[in-house]
Amino acid sequence: MARTIMAMPPPLHIDLRIDPSWIIPVQPEGVVLSGHAVLVDAGRILDILPEAEADARYQARSHRHLPGHALIPGLINLHTHAAMTLLRGYADDLPLMTWLQEHIWPAERRWVSREFVLDGTRLACLEMLKGGITCFNDMYFFPEAAVQAAIEAGQRVAAGIIVIDFPSNYAADLDAYLDKGLALRDAMRHHPLVSICMAPHAPYSTSDRSLEKVLVYAKQLDLPIHIHVHETREEIRQGIETHGVRPLERLRHLGLLGPDFIAVHAVHLLDEEIDLLAEHGCHVAHCPTSNLKLASGIAPKAGLLAKGVNIGIGTDGPASNNRLDCWQEMRLAALLAKGTSGRPEIVPAQQALRMATLNGARALGLEERIGSIESGKQADLVAVDLSGPHTQPCFDPISQLVYSAGRQEVTQVWVAGREVVRDGRCLTLDEAEILASAHGWRQRLMD
Repeated sequence: MARTIMAMPPPLHIDLRIDPSWIIPVQPEGVVLSGHAVLVDAGRILDILPEAEADARYQARSHRHLPGHALIPGLINLHTHAAMTLLRGYADDLPLMTWLQEHIWPAERRWVSREFVLDGTRLACLEMLKGGITCFNDMYFFPEAAVQAAIEAGQRVAAGIIVIDFPSNYAADLDAYLDKGLALRDAMRHHPLVSICMAPHAPYSTSDRSLEKVLVYAKQLDLPIHIHVHETREEIRQGIETHGVRPLERLRHLGLLGPDFIAVHAVHLLDEEIDLLAEHGCHVAHCPTSNLKLASGIAPKAGLLAKGVNIGIGTDGPASNNRLDCWQEMRLAALLAKGTSGRPEIVPAQQALRMATLNGARALGLEERIGSIESGKQADLVAVDLSGPHTQPCFDPISQLVYSAGRQEVTQVWVAGREVVRDGRCLTLDEAEILASAHGWRQRLMD
């Protein structure tokens, strides 16, 4: 009797296959896969399989073998003012309000323009992409220029519709700020790399009327609200003096708190304010280096985490950090949490990595698209070389990523399946041209 032999189906042709030593998917937390491949097609993660199964089922047009590397989701910078790269080091070692009122705001009035923001954001995108940051949440003037720079770089951006109660080179009044920001939202609403946030600057720089309008548009358009809050004790003192309540209570009274609310900094919180953020499902953008450099303080991460508040990682602007380096921030976030709580188990390495990836995506409403290595998600991926002397021996690759590695170990970066960094070199931006532009701006500001 003849035996029927079932023919194996031909392999499926796909765009990209990546074989690292380790895959750190982030979700589920703490999982490390070895001997596996990530399969990518049409910009999305198609599958994560043992290498032998991938051999049988797929044939990739590009196959990247990365021994000694860990593959992680792209890092997400939950708060920055990217164009301020051109003011990096311009005024250091000063208290926040002195820094702002006597140095940064006067310089911005003199120099900030569409050209300034475009050039500054190009420099920021170059720095961030080479450091494995595939998405950044930005708050600055001329956001359309920041979006242009990000699109040129092939980088994902959440652009802020900035609202502030003083005229600038960008807009004369509240209606102008909103009209220009909403026009950008309409123009970019279908772009795959662009999302939009409402970005009122801070309670001390926005009136009740401005915040009420922000809330109306945020609800109508289903947009996150991204605002500095409780960064300094002085901000809180002024808030009580002007409005009779602490800033966060004022925002609660106005109706802004909710699952689309991103509290940037949130350094000075009472226990009942932590409860308030948790009760309303709010998010926190934690910027530890900026908070230390400006002597603002240390955010109460242990208390926030105990109440289940979602915390993402931000760098703040490069004029107050002065690096756009999420590796530094996640390491510092973990260490500060341990040091201030007296509990070394607080914010373990896998949680710090999650803060810099999936937690940021969740805050921006993008967790269904980015933030982890899962089938169906966008292929925002970063390869990190752990074969060097300061990352050896490697007992736990997640621990090595957070406590030993840094942005200098990033070798390859993909955004939506497109390779934007190869062997440490940015493929989408002209580094020499961008550095020459930065030097030109330095000369202009000095003169």
